[in-house]
Amino acid sequence: MTLAVHVVPHTHWDREWYEPFESFRLRLVELVENLLEILEGDPSFTHFQLDGQMAVVDDFLELRPDQEERLRRLVASGRISVGPWYTLPDEFLVSGETLVRNLQLGVTRAAAFGGPMPIGYLPDMFGHIAQMPQLLKQMGFEHAVVWRGVPSAIRAEAFWWEAPDGSRVRAEYLPEGYGNGAHLPPDGAELVEQVRRFVAKNGEYVGEAVLWMQGTDHQMPDRRLPRLLEEARSCVDGMEFAITSLEEHLASARRDGLPVWRGELRSSARANLLMGVASNRVDVKLAAAKATAALERHAEPLCALFDQPARWPAAELDHAWLEVVRNSAHDSICACSHDDVCREVLARYARAATVAFRLAERALDTFGGSLASRGPVVVNTTPRPRSAVVEVDFDGEPPADAACEGVQLLDRRPTVTRIPVPPQFAATLAAWISDERGGVSGHRVEQVDGVLKVTLRRAAPGEEREKTSRVIADIEAEAHACHAAVVELVRPPRWRALAFCGLIPGFGWSAVRREPLGVPPVEVSDHEGGVSLRNGRLEVKVRPDGLWDMRASDGGGGPGTSAAGLGRLVDGGDAGDTYNWCPPHRDVVVDRPERVVVEVLERGPLRGRVRIRATFRWPERIENGERTGSRDVEVTTVLQLRADEDFVRVSTALRNECRHHRLRVHFPLPEPADHSLAECAFDVVRRGLEAEGGLTEMGLPTWPSRRFVRAGGLTFIHEGLHEYELVDVRDGVAHELAVTLLRSVDVISRGPMPTRPLPAGPPVHTPEALLLRDLEFSYAVHVGSSNPFELADEFLVEPHVVHGSGGGSTPETGSMLELSGAEVSAVRREGGLLQVRIFNPTDEDSVVQLPGRRGWLVDLAGRTLGEFDGSVPLGPHAIATLMIT
Repeated sequence: MTLAVHVVPHTHWDREWYEPFESFRLRLVELVENLLEILEGDPSFTHFQLDGQMAVVDDFLELRPDQEERLRRLVASGRISVGPWYTLPDEFLVSGETLVRNLQLGVTRAAAFGGPMPIGYLPDMFGHIAQMPQLLKQMGFEHAVVWRGVPSAIRAEAFWWEAPDGSRVRAEYLPEGYGNGAHLPPDGAELVEQVRRFVAKNGEYVGEAVLWMQGTDHQMPDRRLPRLLEEARSCVDGMEFAITSLEEHLASARRDGLPVWRGELRSSARANLLMGVASNRVDVKLAAAKATAALERHAEPLCALFDQPARWPAAELDHAWLEVVRNSAHDSICACSHDDVCREVLARYARAATVAFRLAERALDTFGGSLASRGPVVVNTTPRPRSAVVEVDFDGEPPADAACEGVQLLDRRPTVTRIPVPPQFAATLAAWISDERGGVSGHRVEQVDGVLKVTLRRAAPGEEREKTSRVIADIEAEAHACHAAVVELVRPPRWRALAFCGLIPGFGWSAVRREPLGVPPVEVSDHEGGVSLRNGRLEVKVRPDGLWDMRASDGGGGPGTSAAGLGRLVDGGDAGDTYNWCPPHRDVVVDRPERVVVEVLERGPLRGRVRIRATFRWPERIENGERTGSRDVEVTTVLQLRADEDFVRVSTALRNECRHHRLRVHFPLPEPADHSLAECAFDVVRRGLEAEGGLTEMGLPTWPSRRFVRAGGLTFIHEGLHEYELVDVRDGVAHELAVTLLRSVDVISRGPMPTRPLPAGPPVHTPEALLLRDLEFSYAVHVGSSNPFELADEFLVEPHVVHGSGGGSTPETGSMLELSGAEVSAVRREGGLLQVRIFNPTDEDSVVQLPGRRGWLVDLAGRTLGEFDGSVPLGPHAIATLMIT
């Protein structure tokens, strides 16, 4: 029987990794130029795979635009395969919507060159999300190709990989990764021996044809390949070599009798999962969360719903999303890279966030101008109705008893300031004018005791505004005319306060009304055992040792859910690298502070805040495998409780001056747990207490969480991606949740270490990964059973406050889009229509209600699936995209 050997020449191209992007791009230009020359000069070199991502094409053409037609001809003729991704992403460290935009962008760009490789190519991702089969299926793909994360239960060359909704793709397994045929020998005979050794070692993972991936990281095409294959054919019977593509190989691959795997792939049984990338460089993970939230939860829904449809900023949003998608490349978001790379990743996220926030402000300005009433209005960009405590500016003087009007006074804005005429006069005056909502419509100038007194008049609705430059010029002229050295500016009084907005419709708005609080107020009290905060739904007691207890009301006067001893900070050594945590040979674990000070910052009635200042003595570094030295570190934690919220908001800040350590925060569970539930892309994933390891990596049950993790009646909601673990396991159940706040390491990859016997990359020094800087972490804790998606939206998506102009016709409350029965991933415009992406993270069927809305359903590739009118059935764990007319 003849054994077919399907040789797929390729390169795996990391845009940036142990060298910055531009360094690698110079090599990429050399690679593609050589590839074009080889393919055009040798018809027997029939195919080359350009790593399944379009970024390599765009990066090349940016420097060699004159080569586009050559490249386009070879792709269109099938000699080069490109796409379907734009960049090869890490699936766990970016949002689900980022994965969708990445895939759609890659497919769209590939279409301009003749079409993408129709395969979910996932060669080097550090594990795979549960919903990836559904995403690929909706793009029209039938196959995936995977390496890392495949569990030991799979003992075949391929398996049916099912998403939680039942969508399935055939997953081809790469038992030795994407480089089993990377290194070409000097002659065909040795190539035959290479293949024989591979088959002997991996026989059960070899199908009817051997998949020989001839390439690896940044590998140049080798023009010797056709000659070596011809030599191999001539020196052996029963083995047939051919250059082919992945698509051709999979077209004839076995489909019957394959095993089935449902859900995520996070096993280290046969390949490094490198799970520590979830907890390195927490600054990068936080920047990713802020930028994607700014786009997904603010800019896009505000521009789509609250601005004029004709002003949809497609180009600006595409630009911001391109920055985010570039960062989703696994060696970029994973931060297992050169410090220069991480700086550029942070810069891209900052650019994307800036675009998003400016677009959001523009949409809010438009909406504020459309309002019929004058005054503060709260805008809710989440799908559910909600209450909120917001900071609001009020005109005039504050009331004598602010609490009676349902507000909590913060400060009064100064109404008078004296400014020396030179040299900062113009800038200071411009700032004061810009601080007036709606601008100024005029000013009055008078001399009083040798001082030029200028009174600004705020513009009324519809009144013409005076140009700031003209105001400044007039006042400067008056000052010079009377030889005044000082100008006294007077502006209308204003005060700032917290206000409670009782019900803001989903994707809607509601005016702020100064009226008695309709919910129990926040009360903060001191007592012998510490400080307590309560709001009728939740009570938090802060103990003198800095830990805190929580008890939630059950709504009927019963005891409710409670947990004690929360917030314990545990610092231990980390002798690992950016890929993996590893304890030192001799560790020192510190979990108790040297001293604690508890202070009340605010006492209500809308917000209470308590500050805990804890001073720890941590070892300073690791030397010769042992934690050594010591340094006092003050960690400041602020607990915040707001009216009508059933979770406590927490911020933890410190100046990190210690190296080689891992800091985790521990939460005893209300009840023991044998599993956790964590948000992942478009779903909630159930995970047990153990992780499968192998010879090349210890299986550690540390898992990534996108916005929340729940276990044993406690929910931890967080900003930025975090790594968590269920610990204190006794009799098969865990009693605590531990969440990693930071890992401080200084090298991309170390050599052999207990948690990973082999290196995962080069030993490049990364001093900035030590995170020796000011750090702050924001999270929230809930005890009970409230919907975690609702909790995450309330904590992470703050509503906006706009000020109505009073000159429009929009009423003081309403909704731009009523939607219930599903979670919402995206609200945007496409082709002039409103596009809404929804998903059902539960095990139950749902009917999504959209009163007064009709349109059609499409898949992620844009193909029409059917029409809807007012409601949409949505199966368990299903993802759907609606085009609303």
